[in-house]
Amino acid sequence: MFDRLFHDHPRSIGMSYGEHGKGAAAIGLAMIVGGVACLVHAAVPGLFKDTASRMLGKLHRDTTSRSARHFPDFEI
Repeated sequence: MFDRLFHDHPRSIGMSYGEHGKGAAAIGLAMIVGGVACLVHAAVPGLFKDTASRMLGKLHRDTTSRSARHFPDFEI
């Protein structure tokens, strides 16, 4: 059970538990930052005009290319 919960998925995509954790945490943080930028943009349309779309594009490229094991670049 432990192995299934913690190791099967990272192994299935060629990562260690630690690599997967760092990548998943980085993606989650990028999603939070992008979400906050969207909320600010909703209130003040002149700010963060393309931040969320750029972050989404980078997250998509990173996750589909499996380079998500590296921390995404945050360009706000």
